[in-house]
Amino acid sequence: MEARYAELRRAVEETPAVDAHAHNLVDTASSLPFLRCFSEADGDALAFAPHSLSFKLLLTGQNMRMNEFVFFPLTGGTAEIASFMPALANRHCMVGCSAVGCSRPFAPSLCPAVRSIPWMGVCAFNGMLLDPWEVLGLFGTLLASELKMFTPSCDVGHLFSALSISYVPRSIKDIAALYGCEASLDKVEEFRKAQGLSSISSKCFQAANISAILVDDGLAFDKMLELEAHKEFVPTVGRVLRIEWLAETIINDVKIMIQFYVDVFPLQLLTYSNILYQVASKIVGLKSIAAYRSGLEIDPCVSKTDAEDGLRKELTGQRPLRITNKSLIDYLFTRSLDIAVQCHLPMQIHTGFGDKDLDLRKCNPLHLRAVLEDERFTKCQLVLLHASYPYSKEASYLASVYSQVYLDFGLAIPKLSVQGMVSSLKELLELAPINKVMFSSDGYAFPETYYLGSRRARDVVYRVLSAASEDGDLSIQEAIDAVEDIFRRNASDLYKLNVANGSIHQKTIADNRIASSCVEQDVLFVRIVWNDASGQHRCRVVPAGRFYEIARNKGVGLTFASMGMTSFCDGPADGTNLTGVGEIRLMPDMSTLLRLPWSTREEMVIADMQIRPGEAWEYCPRYALRKITKVLLDEFNVTMKAGFENEFYLRRKLVSEGHERWVPYDNSSYCSTSSFDGASSILQEVYSSLKVANIVVEQLHAEAGKGQFEVALKYVLCTLAADNLIYAREIIKSVARKHGLIATFLPKPDLNDIGSGSHVHLSLWKNDQNVFMGSNEYSHYGMSNVGEQFLAGVYHHLPSILAFTAPHPNSYDRIQPNTWSGAYLCWGKENREAPLRTACPPGVPLDMVSNFEIKSFDGCANPHLGLAAIVAAGIDGLRKGLKLPEPIESNPADYATKLKRLPQDLLESVESLAADKTLHELIGDKLITAIIAVRKAEIDHYSKNPGAFGDLIHRY
Repeated sequence: MEARYAELRRAVEETPAVDAHAHNLVDTASSLPFLRCFSEADGDALAFAPHSLSFKLLLTGQNMRMNEFVFFPLTGGTAEIASFMPALANRHCMVGCSAVGCSRPFAPSLCPAVRSIPWMGVCAFNGMLLDPWEVLGLFGTLLASELKMFTPSCDVGHLFSALSISYVPRSIKDIAALYGCEASLDKVEEFRKAQGLSSISSKCFQAANISAILVDDGLAFDKMLELEAHKEFVPTVGRVLRIEWLAETIINDVKIMIQFYVDVFPLQLLTYSNILYQVASKIVGLKSIAAYRSGLEIDPCVSKTDAEDGLRKELTGQRPLRITNKSLIDYLFTRSLDIAVQCHLPMQIHTGFGDKDLDLRKCNPLHLRAVLEDERFTKCQLVLLHASYPYSKEASYLASVYSQVYLDFGLAIPKLSVQGMVSSLKELLELAPINKVMFSSDGYAFPETYYLGSRRARDVVYRVLSAASEDGDLSIQEAIDAVEDIFRRNASDLYKLNVANGSIHQKTIADNRIASSCVEQDVLFVRIVWNDASGQHRCRVVPAGRFYEIARNKGVGLTFASMGMTSFCDGPADGTNLTGVGEIRLMPDMSTLLRLPWSTREEMVIADMQIRPGEAWEYCPRYALRKITKVLLDEFNVTMKAGFENEFYLRRKLVSEGHERWVPYDNSSYCSTSSFDGASSILQEVYSSLKVANIVVEQLHAEAGKGQFEVALKYVLCTLAADNLIYAREIIKSVARKHGLIATFLPKPDLNDIGSGSHVHLSLWKNDQNVFMGSNEYSHYGMSNVGEQFLAGVYHHLPSILAFTAPHPNSYDRIQPNTWSGAYLCWGKENREAPLRTACPPGVPLDMVSNFEIKSFDGCANPHLGLAAIVAAGIDGLRKGLKLPEPIESNPADYATKLKRLPQDLLESVESLAADKTLHELIGDKLITAIIAVRKAEIDHYSKNPGAFGDLIHRY
């Protein structure tokens, strides 16, 4: 079998490893006991470390003598026992074999039971039988009476000095072989001191064949090395920031009296968030040890008020502060995860076993389900550390059903017994995709821990993968590919490392010319996309190698003028206060990265606009939406979800007498089966591409216009919904172009046909419950009090909101009476002529409503700005406790003399926005000033050039 898997063995040994989780080295003069190299135990418990299976004790010729007997706990098969026979010759032993039921003095060479049966024996001393699991080594968890049986005067902490035993643990043996010294703990320590840290570290890292280490430097050791010092031994060193350490550092550094702490809590939180943003480009990931503090049952909806109360309680304790309050920890966890998603950083989470400071019952990763189900975190990347042992099966399940869950088996390997390591990795791979499982040594303090972690991991991975090949689960080539995934590729991809595809000895990282190994070789370009104030999609394209080497972390430059451009001119409009002087950074949000289904050698990513990496630009639409939704969450503990209905026209080119025209794709009617059938191949490809982008489609159908169709998307958190809308538009337009057509979202491409909208359905959520909908306790028009007040705010600000959601002069050709577009200022339940419609979809009680729809949202709107304006209006309604007027239950046109018309042109909505102090305050004066200037420029241009509307089908 070994010969058959020689190629696999070679791959295991030669693949340079990315060590995805480790800690700082310490100086050889550190007070940290070298015995900690082999155990998580501390204090008196550390004395037992050499006598566990995980320490792999092997006896030599000098065994323990007591009253002329040798106490020998046999744990292996006959081959292992036979290897000790010369050492036991001519000695009296008391050994029992439970397999054959014997317990008597014997000469080992004369006992056939010992020679022939693999067994776990019952060991006896002076006639007293002891279970070897109680006495294994010296021996695990011995009771005090049993210890005193051996040496009545000895306590646990001095057990070694009282016993005369010579042992060669396998780990010591491996280290001694590496160092070329005698195989004993004392000799290894002597060698370490004589050679010095630099020499032994070089030996260990070279033998480990580690090409990169990711260091959590939040674990304090005596005489701990700085992060930079590790680069002497390994080419690539990345920092993992422990969030609890950062929070405690900030709080403990605040030099004011305790009674003022609550008042500065927002400042501390702002400091915490700002630091995370600032260091995002300098770290490879975040880490949480919430498991050690209050457990993994994180409440993703914990409020800021609860966190403040938690801090107040913490401050009554001793300083320096060590955070243990669950509400505060949960708040820090979810806030950090928010930032991790925004900054495209993975977050490592301690799960499973560790030292005695944790409650193992609370470390089961299944407790994370509420976080994993929260839509804010569907695009996060969570790494469950330590194989979640003993919850490895649970971790494997989570990685199989949640796209955001990854697994790291460090600590379990090498700390468990051989069988424990093998079974743990097997359990991880039972359900988890191989491309989600990765190696780490969990090395700390001593370079030997990195070496042992790598050595054990390579052995265990070989055992597991060769067995999988033998069982037929993997071909040999697939097993070899899995080696590359587990040891290098998975971590490189996840942490976006620039790691050379070679061994540690190939220091070819000079000149920074090595392309990231995580770049797929067949990707040529990455499109960095933004949506401007006029609602146009724009992009910069960067070659993939340069993108992953530089632009991913440092962005690309873009002129200030970019947010002042109009639909007719690629220069800033007058009055925007934005010019060609000054530059921002387009920073890719890697959580939005998509391989383009219609152009598979390209990727696309949506960008944030930042003054410098980590510092948002106040004109950035995505930042505007995030900022305003944070206000909604902080003040009312509410989030908003959105689902868009995308209406668009398909047109085909017709050339006649040298003139080119774009004509309707067909001439059929609303929900026509023949219309859908004719476009089915296109819509199938649209659906498949949206699915690749993790965008859920709820319905598709032909609309009432000639060649008009609709694709309705599932509601998600509004920040994600805005991103999804950008991708949906890109996918629909690109697939149509691939088929020789154009798709246009222009509100009114033909003044004689039906208009197109991007109707948006909105709902409010708290603790995973729809709180827009009424309940048995309170219901007014089927809405909750919160729901009515929010909708009332939208109603009162709707004329101003139209400057965001219907942002083009062409938009108002669509918003007309009797066209289901909402021309009058009113609202109604299931009234499709009202601009605001409360909805009662199937499954909702007839006297309730689950969401509301805004009709006056179209394909020229920047979705982030449009949703930001809606949230701002809703916040005003909640703050003021606004109420709705009576609903309109029939066609609003029938009440034309009583109802106020919504703005009939863009100028009216711009004037409303200019006077709307609330939206100025919540969204920001500078951004609104720029938007108003862009709108006025559009008004002026298209009033003078009415024929220019025809070109807009190519822009929207």
